[in-house]
This record gives sequence, C-alpha cells and structure tokens, in this order.
Amino acid sequence: MYQAYFRCFRGCPGQWPLYEVIYTCPTCGGLLEVAHDVEALRNRSAAAWMRLFGERSGTTHFPYGSGVWRYKEWVIPDLVDENVVSTFEGNTNLFWASRLGEQIGVPDLWVKQSGNSHTGSFKDLGMTVLVSVVKQMMAQGSTVKAVACASTGDTSAALASYGAAAGIPTIVFLPQGKVSSAQLIQPIANGATVLALDTDFDGCMRVVKEVTKDNSIYLANSMNSLRIEGQKTVGIEIIQQFDWEVPDWFVIPVGNLGNISALAKGLLLLKELGIIDRLPRLVAAQAAHANPFYQSYQQEFTHKVARSAHKTLASAIQIGDPVSYEKAVKAVQQFDGIVEEATEHELADAAARADLTGLYTCPHTGVALAALLKLVARGVVKSHEKVVVISTAHGLKFTSFKVGYHDDELEEVEAHHANPPIYLPADVDVVKKALEKRLS
Repeated sequence: MYQAYFRCFRGCPGQWPLYEVIYTCPTCGGLLEVAHDVEALRNRSAAAWMRLFGERSGTTHFPYGSGVWRYKEWVIPDLVDENVVSTFEGNTNLFWASRLGEQIGVPDLWVKQSGNSHTGSFKDLGMTVLVSVVKQMMAQGSTVKAVACASTGDTSAALASYGAAAGIPTIVFLPQGKVSSAQLIQPIANGATVLALDTDFDGCMRVVKEVTKDNSIYLANSMNSLRIEGQKTVGIEIIQQFDWEVPDWFVIPVGNLGNISALAKGLLLLKELGIIDRLPRLVAAQAAHANPFYQSYQQEFTHKVARSAHKTLASAIQIGDPVSYEKAVKAVQQFDGIVEEATEHELADAAARADLTGLYTCPHTGVALAALLKLVARGVVKSHEKVVVISTAHGLKFTSFKVGYHDDELEEVEAHHANPPIYLPADVDVVKKALEKRLS
C-alpha cells in the first residue's frame, strides 16, 4: 500500500495523517505539504506507471476516468473509492494555438484549457481532493460539520459544487462587489452560504482563518495542502498529453501562488520517478495592480513583499498577501523560473488578440499571454521552443470584461482589437455596402 502524510514544508520534524484537521506546522507555523513514499512508488517502473495511466485515461471505471484520480496513487493513495467526489475533472484540452503562435513568433504554442472543467476553472482539480478527504473524515466520525473558504470567485464555485455533490454544507467568504456576476451566482446556485464582506480577498482570508479555528468548519483555501495535491496533476496530465515529452516553458497566471507551487510539485514527482529526465522553465505572471510576488522577485526574494492589491481586470488574482509564497519561491528557484507582470492594457489586449485566433480567454490567461509576449520580445523565450500557457478559467465567467473591451470602455485599456457590432437598418443595399467595406 502506498502512503502519504502531512509534513512541514520548512523541514521541521513530525508527520500527521491526511485525515487530521491541521493546516500549519505546530512547531514553526509554516505551511504543510503532502509527502509521498517515493521509494515505494519507485517499485513500479516508469514504463509501468505510464502504461497504467494510459489505460485509465477516459475510462468509465470510477474514479479513474478523472484527470485527477487517474493518478490516485500519487495523490491520496489510501482514499476509499466510494468517498471520492468527482465530476470527471481534468481531461481538459491541450489546444495547439498555432495561429496565435505564428503571429507572436512561437509556433509551438499550446494553451491548456483548464477552464473547460465542471465549474469553469482549474480549481476543480484541487477541490475534488479536498472534499473527498473531508467526506472520508466525516465517514470516520470526524466532528467537522462544514467546509469554508475565502475566494475571489473560482474557489467558491468549486467548493460549493463539490460540497453539494457530497452533501457537505459549504460556506464562502467573498469580497463584496469584487467578483463577476457569473462567479457570484455559482455558489448561490449550489446552495452554499455566501457571505459578501466589505473588504478585499486578504480581509476575507483573515476572517475565514478565525472562523475555522475551532476545527468544526474545515478550511478549504490553498494553504490547505490537499488542494495542491489535486492541482499538481495539471502538469502531469500535460506531460502525458505530450506522450511524456517535456515542453520548454510553462506560463501560468498567479495570485495566491498555490497553482505554481502545485505545478512544480507534479513535475518534480515525474522526474523523481524517472518518467522525465529534465525540468521545464516556469513563468509566474502577475497583474501589475496586484504584483507582490513580482516585486519580491525583483528583489531576488530577499524578503516577502505584501501590499494592498489594487483593482484589476484579473480579479481572481487580485491578492496582495499570497499564502503560498514560500512554496512558490522554491518552485521558481528550482525551475530557473521568471516572474513577469502585465498592465491592464497589456492583459486585455493580449486576451483580445488570442480570441481573434479562436480562443476565448479569461483576463488571467490574458496576464499569462502578455507576460509571454514580453519574454518573446526580449529574446528570453526562443522561436523554436515549445511553450504551454495554462488557462485557468473559462472566458464565459468574465462576460463584462469582454463586453467592456469591445465597447472600448475599460479603464487604462486602449482596445486595439475591438470588434463592436455594426448597427444597420434592415436594408440589403446598406448591408452589402457595409460588408464590402469590411471585407475589402
């Protein structure tokens, strides 16, 4: 039987069961991580692991058809199958963005469509793991009675959906007026208790930490390492989709920094088990209005920068005091990584440019694409290299962002690629003239 447990990310002694309510190290207060018995995992050869995961891909054998639970031995190996709460998450398209790639000078450009998931974001990957573990905890007699999170939108949607599927009450804390209508209605529709607080995400995070202190309500934010275990499978799945070949670059938008930490964790495990023989480089992309990690990077991570995040179109990463800072620093250093930022104009224009080649990007993917454009322009990313941009959410969650761009009404943005509707009378001659002008 394969084993996994919590341990201190900073290296303090001690191990704790995954079914214990614990989020930080009792010794130093730092974050925990899920550790696996890698030596036991090595008892199966790299070829055998690849064959097993290939056989499970897309299967109807529950829960292994999931893009997360396909890798169950690498995630939560001892979880009872009947306690898995899954919506067939993962299995998302790795889109060859050849037209966009040709335009920007990187023909081998791919976009991982993580937003093509049950609730429309990559957060499903982590929430299936966390809610499944809580379901098993409750089956074993835990006193946990609900699950809660602070969110800028996508986390709350995923928690509410998986909680509803499991029959577990959920509570979400949202910054009032700072999430899109599409994101707000998701937890409401799934029956969560939605508390819209007059603060920002960091304020919501402070409140939820206090509310969950007595352990009767389980904390579901990415400081909970169970989330990372599910999210790490995105990198593993991408490598599998490339027939176990490693791309040169991953570019990912970051806010609370759990996603880049998770991406690195999955890729490192692949290397430890001999499935890949090299690591890609990572790019963490931030909105300039909420860029504490970029500022820390500019100072060579000599200290953690925390700031008040200003309003940004990339609302899901409008975070000024990221929880997973230490894990993300280690990831950037291990992968010879880069942290880049994008202005409001840059992220909006990059998103619109991508849409004109067949994508439908959220503003956060716009941040990642804008960062990539800068790195290509500087010659850091070369034209012959294979690049994967991880799209974290579906563009349909951000309709007002799209409409505002094409109506040229977004602050700090010059809509170079605006394509507003043409309003005409129902007159054939007028219509023909308009079309001739457009197509000439």
